[in-house]
Amino acid sequence: MIVLQGLTKRFDGLTAVDHLSLEVKAGEVMALLGPNGAGKTTTVRMLSAMLRPTAGRARVAGYDTVREPREVRRRVGVLTEAPGLYLRMTGREYLTFFGEVRGVESSRLQQRIDALAERFKMREALARRLGTYSKGMRQKIALIRTLLHEPPVLLLDEPTSAMDPESARLVRDAIHSLRDGHRAVLICTHNLPEAEELADRIAIIGKGRILAQGSPAALKERYLGPPPLRLQVAGRIDPALLARLDAFGEVLDYGRRWVRFRKAEGVRNADVLRALLRDGWEVDMLVEEQQSLESLYLRVVQGATTLEVAS
Repeated sequence: MIVLQGLTKRFDGLTAVDHLSLEVKAGEVMALLGPNGAGKTTTVRMLSAMLRPTAGRARVAGYDTVREPREVRRRVGVLTEAPGLYLRMTGREYLTFFGEVRGVESSRLQQRIDALAERFKMREALARRLGTYSKGMRQKIALIRTLLHEPPVLLLDEPTSAMDPESARLVRDAIHSLRDGHRAVLICTHNLPEAEELADRIAIIGKGRILAQGSPAALKERYLGPPPLRLQVAGRIDPALLARLDAFGEVLDYGRRWVRFRKAEGVRNADVLRALLRDGWEVDMLVEEQQSLESLYLRVVQGATTLEVAS
């Protein structure tokens, strides 16, 4: 549904996007992560045929963004971080206008507006002028506008920006429900827990280049290694226990009654547990720690910066 091949954009000598290549399949949600100025928004603008690439190509829903820009625009729903709203219009007037521009049949348009407004708890606000809306409400009305024509490709730039937790949860639930075999979703966000919850795959970019891409689990395994184990025992941690665990891998940290360690390849949790019980230790807990997307992101971005400085 989304294919980028060597996509590049330069502005007066500044390379904002540098030979970006990736694919997003139907039924897939991809998160595009990176620091400010990494090229995320420029990429979205090229994918929505609002900006012409300097080099490379992009296809969206089967159409070339340069040769067939109108066909691309018909098939994408774009939510920008700062959506332009006509503040003197009411919510219903605004959505009706854009629904008509998008070619939604008049017999379905008001039903569609009402259904989406109900989903995002905006039904009562439709009669009010947009100028009276809070930042979160403005973001939600912009998202409703994005979804009106049921596009097969969604390009969402910071979709929950400025929203309260309840509203953000509604939007994330909506994105979950939009995942199907006929739609692809690309999300640009700084909200890493949100990206981890929603995305099947992530791509981390820096200075317009892809630094890493893949599923969150695969990237954590590659950059952070296997998840560490946390052991908690009934007695006090002593050198004998630490030495026993070192035989199974590497002790990372420990306290009075707990130890964090990483197993060697091929060692199973059951092997560790049996050995400890055989040695007489009363084990209260042995669990794998969850490795955060934030740790992965920082490792990739800081690693790229270190390599760049070294070179």
